[in-house]
Amino acid sequence: MNLSGQAAIVTGGASGLGAETARVLARAGAKVTVVDLNAEKANAVASEIGGLAIACDVSDAASAEAAVAAAREKHGAARVLVNCAGIGPAKRIVGKEGPMPLQDFVKVIQVNLVGTFNMMRLAAADMSKLEPIAGERGVIISTASVAAFEGQVGQAAYSASKGGVAALTMPAAREFAQFGIRVMAIAPGIILTPMLMALPPEVQQSLGASVPFPKRLGHPSEFAALVQHIVENEYLNGEVIRLDGALRLPPR
Repeated sequence: MNLSGQAAIVTGGASGLGAETARVLARAGAKVTVVDLNAEKANAVASEIGGLAIACDVSDAASAEAAVAAAREKHGAARVLVNCAGIGPAKRIVGKEGPMPLQDFVKVIQVNLVGTFNMMRLAAADMSKLEPIAGERGVIISTASVAAFEGQVGQAAYSASKGGVAALTMPAAREFAQFGIRVMAIAPGIILTPMLMALPPEVQQSLGASVPFPKRLGHPSEFAALVQHIVENEYLNGEVIRLDGALRLPPR
């Protein structure tokens, strides 16, 4: 699909992978809505790219419905949805203070998995009513993680949520095929997001050295470039693409 003139929604668009994706889609000519819980940062990105900012809790049905409706009113129904909203707190199932509070696990699942599904269901409903462009009505791209396949100690909730995102991709792609809507996911490895940039330089270098090739941390621009390629390559459907430099994390 050619992005020029098309409406796109990026969740988690106020920072990191989402912000860079919003920039790349806007440069390709898309009308971008930046959706994020942080209204101030979302507005900053939207102002930079000439887009629309909407404060939204993707895990809440009413909040997401209102966000999609506002984006539709401004730009028309979105033909592209990129789900980048997510959280990744590290906590052991059983730590020094006892078992992980159940609500801590539930919150990660709610934001990362339920939030992804919530936005997917709403965007797909809109896309299914659009006129097809060369047989295609829309593209939905979600963010999984290598942790879905190789989760480490302390990543139980995060890995479970991202494993769910990966597992959601194929059945959604098969269901939406009748409408000409493609569904994909990207599973990033160690990407230089603001959270990693806060770590000491020596820690960043050590993490980068663990990547087989290239021996460095990934860049948000590489994630965003893959998003654009997926949108533009109509034969990509139902797949989870690892973006990790062949990273294989040893158990610890």
